[in-house]
This record gives sequence, structure tokens and C-alpha cells, in this order.
Amino acid sequence: GTPQKYDPTFKGPIYDRGCTDIVCCVLLVLAIVGYVVVGVVAWTHGDPRKVIYPTDSRGQFCGQQGTPNEGFWDPHSIPFSSPHPTSSRPIQICVSKCPDRYLTYLSAYGTRQPGELEYYRQFCVPEFQNLQKDPISVLKDKDCPAMLIPSTPLARRCFPAIRAKKGVIMVGNKTTYDDGHGRQRNVTELLEGAKKANVVLETRQLAMKIFEDYTVSWYWIIIGLVIAMVASFIFIVLLRFLAGIMVWVMIVMVILVLGYGIFHCYMEYAKLKGEAGSDVSLTDLGFQTDLRVYLHLRQTWLAFMIILCIVEVVIILLLIFLRKRILIAIALIKEASRAVGHIMMSLLFPLCTFFLLCLCIAYWASTAVFLSTSNEAVYKVFNESACPFSGQTCQPETFNVSNVTKLCPDAQCLFAFYGGESVYHRYLIVLQFFNVFMFFWLANFAIALGQVTLAGAFASYYWAFKKPDDMPAFPLFSAFSRALRYHTGSLAFGALILAIIQVIRVTLEYLDHRLKAADNKFAKFLLSCLKCCFWCLEKFIKFLNRNAYIMIAVYGTNFCTSARNAFFLLMRNIIRVAVLDKVTDFLFFLGKLLIVGSVGILAFFFFTHRIKLVQDTAPPLNYYWVPILTVIVGSYLIAHGFFSVYGMCVDTLFLCFLEDLERNDGSAEKPYFMSPDLKKLLKKTNKGQPDA
Repeated sequence: GTPQKYDPTFKGPIYDRGCTDIVCCVLLVLAIVGYVVVGVVAWTHGDPRKVIYPTDSRGQFCGQQGTPNEGFWDPHSIPFSSPHPTSSRPIQICVSKCPDRYLTYLSAYGTRQPGELEYYRQFCVPEFQNLQKDPISVLKDKDCPAMLIPSTPLARRCFPAIRAKKGVIMVGNKTTYDDGHGRQRNVTELLEGAKKANVVLETRQLAMKIFEDYTVSWYWIIIGLVIAMVASFIFIVLLRFLAGIMVWVMIVMVILVLGYGIFHCYMEYAKLKGEAGSDVSLTDLGFQTDLRVYLHLRQTWLAFMIILCIVEVVIILLLIFLRKRILIAIALIKEASRAVGHIMMSLLFPLCTFFLLCLCIAYWASTAVFLSTSNEAVYKVFNESACPFSGQTCQPETFNVSNVTKLCPDAQCLFAFYGGESVYHRYLIVLQFFNVFMFFWLANFAIALGQVTLAGAFASYYWAFKKPDDMPAFPLFSAFSRALRYHTGSLAFGALILAIIQVIRVTLEYLDHRLKAADNKFAKFLLSCLKCCFWCLEKFIKFLNRNAYIMIAVYGTNFCTSARNAFFLLMRNIIRVAVLDKVTDFLFFLGKLLIVGSVGILAFFFFTHRIKLVQDTAPPLNYYWVPILTVIVGSYLIAHGFFSVYGMCVDTLFLCFLEDLERNDGSAEKPYFMSPDLKKLLKKTNKGQPDA
């Protein structure tokens, strides 16, 4: 590309600019209107209760107001037990509680005790009222189940209460049960059907323990996040005044933190020597829901120690080879510190982007749920004997007077699943795809709006010859209003390109998931290559968009022109880009690592009761890793929010710095706008003028 020429009228971000990429702006507005229409249609037809509450065989919700089953305060869906394994689909009814005893209908009817029959009747269909009806007819008409077994509620459904006692599988206190037809069956026959329920039950117990840990430690977690926020803010404030010292202190502290981690892992590894069970390998142990088990293995601490040693060596080698370039990175950080110091509101601006992203996520998630639950109840014919209408759709309202009941007396019209055959239901998958696409587009637009706003504010700082006197009164607000007024189309264009790539990546991930069971190695290889290529393409487009937004904020050009100019500018200074920019990013990463590592270690010692001063204050926990991981992840997000502002500031100043070198030569007519420190570092001067 051609280097930028000197322009005597250029004094920073151009205020006299026009609207760019109007077509993309119109497309975005139309897409948002369509997205709102899709949401309204989905909210009109959808019903999230379908994925939360169970239904009976007629598709009616259990215990919900406005349905015949609203009287059941504790609804569960319990299937009728069929006498034959090949029988039709079991009937489901809503009950107020799960059965707590073994009982067959024949035995309940034979005792002639009103209490037994009254207890049994609550597990019969609601229409069954005649307790004097012949029991054979009751079972034939499926008014009541043939037998009841002790059950427990899980996910609002009743499952057999299976437990193991001394290696013996039992339901209730028995190993066999009467199936209601005079045959004794082993309870192991119920085990296969309850396996998935047991997995869900174990997961539920794990989730409950984690929830209990959050209830007793939430305020300490908040305190930890506040400490991370204060540490991030103090770190940034100190960078403004002591950038060089803080960078070197940060580097030394990270090395020391990693060194302590290596030492701690070695001490734990040595302490476990000779203890029973500590030499078991991770592969032999397998996956365990109680993660504390892994901390009693020497191999776990050995793996931690090796990983930390590798990270330590890599960081030291990078610092040795890049030590000369670190000085230039420090100069950029100092300049960014001054810029952020003059625009302190920029540190809070990521909250605006975060709020917009939360809106996008909430709208996408709610629309997805309503779309997935907007199907209608589909009823099908179920029968015991051979019937030509078996499996066909039917209508419960007219089923009893149809020809089906005449040709197949034992046939029933029961709820099968949620579906639909209308035009709306046939295009549900298209609407879901549109929902995902719009989520990516709007989320990328929100991120782009934040980037171009920060870029405009920091560019106004760099191109102010007398800082901060020549800066606008409200640089952040000015940049934000310019971005929305003139460049909504350009931001939509960049976000659209990125959204298309991300949708393709999601589609490839979906295909990869579907092909996992396939045995086509060529297809898997091709899919892996495509995933890798689109991952690289997404990274490149993000990098190009970021720099294009900076050019848009400064010059007010359209997206394609800005992307081209930014790309050629970076290519003309590829060595500076590869070294200075990436070294700065690396230093920011070290800063995040220091904050997260320090807060994480503090949380570890606190929640494991290893700080004697506050030993009695730390709450008792089921899994101490729950609050520790929460604090670590939260600290990283907080530090990332603070440093993302710094990162955008450095990138903006770096592009402006490159433009400054190309446009100006330090003469009285073409003075440099860079700070005195950068001029001194690069041995540049403004001839005939004092440094600003």
C-alpha cells in the first residue's frame, strides 16, 4: 500500500464525516425487525412448561393452573406398568405423590378394605370412580395399573426406589415383586430402566452440594471478586505513574507465583509418599464426581508440577529473548496509562458492552426456548393386538366415535410427542437457525460498538498536540455518538462477516458431533481441516476488524476502506506489529495472571482453613474447589475487563503512532504528535518546537 501523506487539515478524529455502509445499516434494521417478529411469534406459540413439567397421556400438564390436573399440588408423572414387554406405550397420569408400597390391584380388590382401594384409586385414571367394577375389566380397560412399587420423585417423575444393600439390589425391602398378573419378578428387571435416572440422581446430588456450598460462601466469593476488582484498579493506577517498575515487578511476581506453585506441588507430592492408595494412576482411578479424590494421588501433584515447570521455563525464555523490546512496550503502556488517566470513564465503559451482550444472550435464549416449545401435542393410536391404524395420528375428542375403535376395540388415542405439520412448524428449524445467526450478529455488533468508541476516545488523546488541552470535553461520549450516528452500517458490516464465519463454525461443530458415531475417516479428516481453517479465519477477521474499527473512528471511512488501510499500514510495519504489539499483549496477559493467581492463592488458603487468623471464619464446605474456581473465573473476567480497555488503548495508540511516523517528519510544518518518551526512545524530535 501507499504510505499516508501529510494533510495539514488533519488534527485527529475527523468530525466532518458522513454516513458509511448505509446498505448494511438498512439490512441490520430490517434483520432486527424480523428478529423481533420471530420472537413475538415464538412467544405466542411457545410454552416453556413443556420442558419443565411432566404431562399425562393426554398431553396435559401436571399441577398447572388452567388444566384438569391443577389440583395436584405435588405433580409427578407415573407410567402404568404393562403386563407384556411388547405392549403398547404405557399410560401416564398425574398423582399428588409417588407410591410408597408394593401393591397389586387384584390384592387391593380382594381384601375388600376401602382404605386399600381408596389408596390405589389415586393412581388410576381420573375417570375411574366405580370401585365395584370387575378387576379383570379394570385391568383390560387400563383404568388402573396392575401393580404399584415403591418409588421416589426425581425431576417431577416417579422412579423405582432402587438401592443396594450389601451388594444386593433391592426396591423397598424386597428383591422380588408381584407383577399384578400372578408372576414373581426380580427387581433387577427394573434396574435397566432406572440407570439413567440414577445418573441424573447422582448429578442432582452433586448439584445440590454445590448449591449448598454457594449458599454458605457467596458473600466470601463476592469479597474475593471485590479484592480482584480493587487489585486490578490499583494495578492500572500504578501503571500510570510507575509503568516501568510495575512491569518488571509484575514479571518477577509471576515468576515467583509460579515458583511457589511448583514448590507447593512438590511438597504435596513428597508428603503423599508411602501413603496407602496414593500411587494409583489417574487412568486406573477413572472419572470421579468427588474431585478431592484426585488430590490424594501423587500422580496428580506430579502432573501439576510438570505443567507449572513448563510454563515457568517458557516465560523465562521469552523474557530473555524479548528483553530489548520490553522497553518499547513499556513506553506504549506509559502512553496508554496517560490516555486512560485523562479518560477515566473508559474503565467503566466495558459495563455498557457487557449489558448489551447480556441483552443479546437473554433474548436469544428465551427465543430459542419458546421456539423449541412451540410444537403442538401429537396423539397417536396405541394398541395391544394387531391393528391397521397402529401408530397413526388421532384426535382424542373424536376418537371414541371413529372407525378405529370399531375395528380395534383395545386401541387408545394417547399423547405421543410434541410436533406439528403446519407451515410454521415445518420451518421451525429455519427460525432457530435465524435466531442463532442474529445472536452472533448482534453480539459482534455490541463488541464492535465498544471497540470503535474506545478507539475514537483514545485517538482524540493521541492527536491532541497539547495534551490534554486540545482534547474534546467528553471524548468517550463524542466517540460513542459518532459511531452510532455515522458508522452503524460499517459496524454492522464487520459484525456480519464475523457472524457468518461463526455460524459456519457452529454448523461444523454440529456435523462433527453427528459424525462421531460414523466410521468414515475421510469425512472426519475433511471436517477437522475445515474446522481448523475457519478457526484461523475467525481469528484473522477479529484482528482485522479491530484495526478497521480504529481507522473508522479516526478517519470516518467505510469498513472496506478502513480494513484495507489498516491492513496495509500494519504490513508496512510488520516487524513492529509482530514484536511491539504482541509483547504488549503478553505483558497484559502476565498482569491478568498475577491478579488471578494472587487472588486464587488467597482464596485457596482461606477456603481450605490454612490461614490461622481466619480459620474459624471460613465456612464448612462439601467441595472447597467450588468457591475457589468461582473466584478464579470471576477474577479473570474482572481483570480482563480492565485490561481490555488498556489493550484497545495500546492498539489505538500504536496505529496512530504508525500513522504519525508516516504523515510527519518532525519539522515545523509536520511536527510529531507522539509523546516525548516515544520520541526519545525512537530518537525523534520536533525541530524548532518544544515538546508538548
